[in-house]
Amino acid sequence: MPIEVRTSDRVDVVDVTSKVSNAVPTDLERGICTVYVPHTTAGVIVNEAEGKLLSDVETALERLVPRGEGYEHDTIDDNADAHLRATLLGESVTVPVADGDLDLGTWQSILFVECDGPRSRQLRVVTVAD
Repeated sequence: MPIEVRTSDRVDVVDVTSKVSNAVPTDLERGICTVYVPHTTAGVIVNEAEGKLLSDVETALERLVPRGEGYEHDTIDDNADAHLRATLLGESVTVPVADGDLDLGTWQSILFVECDGPRSRQLRVVTVAD
């Protein structure tokens, strides 16, 4: 099931937990839910959705892979930093499902991380029974 995510900045972290949760069948007693990003300049992670931490994630990505550092790919479309950041984040997460709900820890959320925005993107959500 595709989920649309709109971002407003070049680097942006969006809590998509409720959208993913809505995609989980309520009659799925036990299983897994995989969230996949079919883009090479975005990622998905599981972490706390606290505002200052989300800002820290953005800052850390910018410090780890600065823009405009002479990356070879920049000669093609000037977004090598976004590709490299997405490589660090990963393109999918898998979360257990119990009684039709995501079985996340107390402070865990599913976060979409945009590295080349602002854009409108899609996430793919697949659930499988255990």
